[in-house]
Amino acid sequence: MRLALVPAALVAIAPASAFAVHYLSAEQAQKLMFPDAERFEVREFAADAGSTRAGSAPMQVRIARRGQATLGYVVVDEVIGKFELITYAAGLNRDGSVRQVEVMDYRESHGYEIRLPAWRRQFEGRTAASPIRVGDDIANISGATLSCRHVTDGVRRIVARIDALRRSGALS
Repeated sequence: MRLALVPAALVAIAPASAFAVHYLSAEQAQKLMFPDAERFEVREFAADAGSTRAGSAPMQVRIARRGQATLGYVVVDEVIGKFELITYAAGLNRDGSVRQVEVMDYRESHGYEIRLPAWRRQFEGRTAASPIRVGDDIANISGATLSCRHVTDGVRRIVARIDALRRSGALS
């Protein structure tokens, strides 16, 4: 009798399955953000020494080029939603301001509203001098609080890092 209850108990405590949706590849995202780019030069930068992010990994920057001109930068990143990873890309203009944010893969069962254009447009024009915080200049979406907060934190981190790399001359 007890053995019959074990499988039911395991099912009851198992997390709900995520609904993974793949929207864009990195190549599609970069071309969407910089349609005039002739090529994308990929550079990898060591993990940020001052990062408090667990498992801070090297950052790969895709530099959008047309001829010898730099159009901007694309960084693909992953943050945790509530339980699962969200893969997104942040496109930054040459001056370091946010050009566009695209959600590439969303694996949670709730909170997919962060993919809505109206929410993602809030990032446009934000710079390292902007707060880029949910509740300050980025609105929250009810039911997607953690997804909103974590993507916003990720974009803020990318903007700050690109700003530092630009100022150091590492992206030229």
